[in-house]
Amino acid sequence: MIETIRYVIVGLGNIGRNVLEVYANRQQQIRERYDLEFLLVGAADSSGAAMDPTGLDIARIRDIKYAKGGVSEYPECGRKEMAALELVQETEAEILVDASPTNLEDGEPGMSCVRTALRKGWHVVTSNKGPLVLAFGELMDLAQEMGGELLYCGTVAGGLPVVNMGTRDLAGCGITRVEGIFNGTTNYILTRMLEDKVPYEEALKGAQDAGIAEPDPTLDVDGWDAANKLVIVANGVLGRPTTLDDVEVEGIRDVTLEDLQQAREQGQVIKPLASAIKRGEDFVLEAGPMAIDEDHPLAHTGQWDMAVVYYTDFMGIISAVIEERGPVPTSAAMLRDMINIYDRP
Repeated sequence: MIETIRYVIVGLGNIGRNVLEVYANRQQQIRERYDLEFLLVGAADSSGAAMDPTGLDIARIRDIKYAKGGVSEYPECGRKEMAALELVQETEAEILVDASPTNLEDGEPGMSCVRTALRKGWHVVTSNKGPLVLAFGELMDLAQEMGGELLYCGTVAGGLPVVNMGTRDLAGCGITRVEGIFNGTTNYILTRMLEDKVPYEEALKGAQDAGIAEPDPTLDVDGWDAANKLVIVANGVLGRPTTLDDVEVEGIRDVTLEDLQQAREQGQVIKPLASAIKRGEDFVLEAGPMAIDEDHPLAHTGQWDMAVVYYTDFMGIISAVIEERGPVPTSAAMLRDMINIYDRP
């Protein structure tokens, strides 16, 4: 018996659009393996929204977006005047998929959409770091109170299951340290600098040309993106109530080619790490360039890689690496969360 799950997606940029694309490619396999079918009943982007309780055509939305249009242009179902929050308020569904842009000022528009969905008893799957960084405890408590789930593995290191590993696969053991390369842009830059012997400015331009760095790269190169992800890991995996104020943050702008070469001569490599190290009953949280020994699990990550290492009391040291060249793995991680709500491993 196929179970049909209605969902609403907010945000149709690279990540949101690819959630639809990945699902379209895997729809038959998901039906056969999990007895699940996901029915898109509402979608919102900056142009407005579209809603249809019988289901929107994913291919049609994809074609509209590829033509540089907005979802409000969807024939008959488009609503130019409808904001994302109004869509969530007026639609009946089981899941909100929040792929809206991260806003660290007030978390909007994702924050209100997530709160509203949880209050309606929906599940939420998100790649949006803003609401989690600003209100992790509140949102998780709300989900528990209303009987929904809030899953967010796609917020940390794209398709790499950092959160799932820490919360599910390490259940029952104590985590004494977490180290991760959570920001692909800075790892690309430092790796390019060292391997190709180019200055920071040239490596940054390469990242921008490759589409992994924004025209304004501040969030990445000043360390805040990695710090945001560390806040999520600290809250969700370590169970430590954490805000950005608890993280010591340093960017990579001042790292020179000479610094990288000197570290190599000393048997080390400088990587952009986010780390949580247990000291007594608490954790020390840092995000920034750090020198690690060449035999460290993260030392040989390539320019397209992100990675995590968990140090535990009884399960030893566990590491995982992903090669990720674009947003598709993050989108696939959101689909993974959607499936896991109904088919827990």
